[in-house]
Amino acid sequence: MSQLFFGYFAGMIALTSILVVALRNPVYSALSLLVMFFHVAGLFVTLHAEFLAAVQIIVYAGAILVLYLFVVMILNVTQDDRYHSQWRIAGVVCIPLFIESILLLSGGAGTVTTGSPSFQSEPHHAIATDNTLAIGQTLFSTYLFPFEVASLVLLVAMIGAIVLAKRDIGGSEA
Repeated sequence: MSQLFFGYFAGMIALTSILVVALRNPVYSALSLLVMFFHVAGLFVTLHAEFLAAVQIIVYAGAILVLYLFVVMILNVTQDDRYHSQWRIAGVVCIPLFIESILLLSGGAGTVTTGSPSFQSEPHHAIATDNTLAIGQTLFSTYLFPFEVASLVLLVAMIGAIVLAKRDIGGSEA
C-alpha cells in the first residue's frame, strides 16, 4: 500500500513539475508549483517525517510561493511565446532519460548484483525518537558548519539586495 501512495505522489510531483516549466501563463505555473509542494509534503508524511511536511507547507507553499506570485504581479509578466522550439530539445533530452529510468526500474540487462543485502530483505525499525529533536541534533552537530555558511550567504545576499535597492532609490531622486 505504501508503494501505491509513493507511486501516486511521485507521479504527481513529476507531472506538476513538468507543468511548472511547460505552462505559458506564470500564474498557472505557480499554481502547479503549489500542487507540487503539497505532494512533496505528502511524500514526507508517508516517510513519517511530519515535521518536514509541515515545514514544506509553511515555508515553501506559504512563503516562497507567495514571493513568486508577488514578483509575477509586480513585473506584470504575460504569456511567453518564445519557447515553442524548446519542446524538441526537451524531447531529445527527456526521452533517453525516460527509457533509462524504465530500464533501471525493470531491472533490465546489465544489472550488477553485489554481495550486499537487498533493501527489502528485512524490515527497518525506526528509532522511536522525535523527528524535530533528531533534525535539530543533526543540524547543529554534524552539519553546523554548512548551516552557518548558508546563513552567512543569505545574510550577504540580503545586504546586497538592500544596497542595490538603496542605490536605485537614491539615483532616481537626484
